[in-house]
Amino acid sequence: MAENVESNDHDTQDNPMRSILKRRKQEEESEENPVKSVLKKPRTLSQDDKEVTTPQPRSILRKKSDNANENSKVTPKEETGETVKTSPVKIKTERTSDSSPPKKASEETRLSKAARLVAAPKAADDDDDYEAVQDPKVDRSRSCPYLDTINRSVLDFDFEKLCSVSLSHINVYACLVCGKYFQGRGKLSHAYTHSVLDSHHVFLNLLTQKFYCLPDNYQIIDSSLDDIIYVLNPTFSNEHIASLDSSSKLSRAYDGTTYLPGIVGLNNIKENDYCNVILQALSHVTPLRNFFLQEDNYKKIKRPPGDQMFLTVQRFGELLRKLWNPRNFKAHVSPHEMLQAVVLCSKKKFQITEQGDALEFMSWFLNALHLAMNGTKRLNSTIVNKTFRGKMRVYTRKVLPIDLKEEEKEKLLLTDEYLEHAEEIPWLYLTCDLPPPPLYPDELQENIIPQVPFASLLTKFNGVSEKEYKTHKDSQLKRFQITRLPNFLIIFIKRFTKNYFIKEKNPTIVNFPIKNIDFGDLLAPEHRVLHRNTTYDLMANIVHDGEPERGKGTYRVHVLHKGTQKWYEMQDLHVTDILPQMIPLSESYIQIFELRKDIPNPVYGKDPVELSGTLPESMEVGKTADT
Repeated sequence: MAENVESNDHDTQDNPMRSILKRRKQEEESEENPVKSVLKKPRTLSQDDKEVTTPQPRSILRKKSDNANENSKVTPKEETGETVKTSPVKIKTERTSDSSPPKKASEETRLSKAARLVAAPKAADDDDDYEAVQDPKVDRSRSCPYLDTINRSVLDFDFEKLCSVSLSHINVYACLVCGKYFQGRGKLSHAYTHSVLDSHHVFLNLLTQKFYCLPDNYQIIDSSLDDIIYVLNPTFSNEHIASLDSSSKLSRAYDGTTYLPGIVGLNNIKENDYCNVILQALSHVTPLRNFFLQEDNYKKIKRPPGDQMFLTVQRFGELLRKLWNPRNFKAHVSPHEMLQAVVLCSKKKFQITEQGDALEFMSWFLNALHLAMNGTKRLNSTIVNKTFRGKMRVYTRKVLPIDLKEEEKEKLLLTDEYLEHAEEIPWLYLTCDLPPPPLYPDELQENIIPQVPFASLLTKFNGVSEKEYKTHKDSQLKRFQITRLPNFLIIFIKRFTKNYFIKEKNPTIVNFPIKNIDFGDLLAPEHRVLHRNTTYDLMANIVHDGEPERGKGTYRVHVLHKGTQKWYEMQDLHVTDILPQMIPLSESYIQIFELRKDIPNPVYGKDPVELSGTLPESMEVGKTADT
């Protein structure tokens, strides 16, 4: 048998025509009974397998063994347990096919499906496996191999959601490997190109909050990515919000630093520290913070199409959620999106690159929030009015000319123009005027730093003291009487005066207590008996340091953390604790006081006629039991 095979090999090599005739004969036999011919070949050749390979020369044997290793493998059948070996005849046909015309593909197509499965069962299995891998219905969303390439230390969702190439805000994806933003997911998009060039495969849609693997373009579903979603959009439950003021638990950032939620630094992009101190102070006003921590409170507010002012509400809510996020990747927050909304909505009145006034920004910002939430003049229309808005009665009378006689003055006093008129107006903050500083230095040739008690500044609002306001036409005398105290009282200490030449700053130190300040003495008796509580505690103090010129001074803020009952000083990214005794020594600019509901008003509900004769003549607001 071995000799016949060897002789046939030599014949086919010497005479190609004979091999062609012989091949046609084999084709005719296979066409008559293809299944029988195919089944017959492995059975006869498998018995003589050893006889065929043994008498060959070493070079031919090595060549055939290599071909046999590549083209013949033992495949166990799962049903019968038999093994089928490809025979050396297959090697022979491959060798003869080199010299014959390329008709092998057309000849194999003539075989039936049953013949091909019997002749090459392993090939059929391989085809099935290949089709299973290429099946588009296979779910690869839960087995992405690139999750370990995510770098959480570079992820920063505080900046504006713009593509870093096209600067478009539509359909933006964040690369979770390098932290950059790219647009789109298609084959011509910037995110797809970035994934191919840099081999970064995991992306996050910043709008839908879904993860994708590029360039394979399938969605990733994995619970290990929930922390990234929470950093992108933190959410707070009612129980969590209620526990913020009583919790002293430290949180740990991704880089290992610890921080208190709410006591985190704000990045100073260039000259926006005057905005940072206001945002930090407002973030600790409890009712305002609790309102904006839940997006459902203002998400359904209806505004006209194309309204831009509502951006301030949305961005302020996002900023507060990031400031109080207990699972931040870093221990600071960048107010970039918030400030972009401020620049847009204020029509560039407040800039990031230019220093501004903290009081002007606070006044504009609170009124913008009030109007964006469809606020009206009613005190309970928005959360801003409920928290900060008070009422006062303003008495105004015109000043008589000096050069007139007494008789003429008496006649003018009887006219309506010179009679005193009363008007009740709402107010957002109280402006306190400082006494002018001394003009000359002391005997040591040093500037005297004057001091003034806090109670003397508040006498402006007792309803008795008058202040003259001059205009280019005439002068008016006004006195102020507070009729309603809000839950959070904002005091503005006017330190800057502007004349025709320069802007000057008054460095007078205000000696104010921190706790148990009774503002009830500012109320008229008929209004004081209507207030259940009139005692306040300081909870935020904004300080201006440096010269009054624009761009030279800096701002910092002192904030009380209620969970730890500690004071912290924050100036941009710098956060340090401070002793409460050091706070009154600073040049205070804006102060926020919180009403204490645990200390009742002693005259609440009494007859105001009985109290009119018992009120003290001098205002002694500020006497406290402890500081």
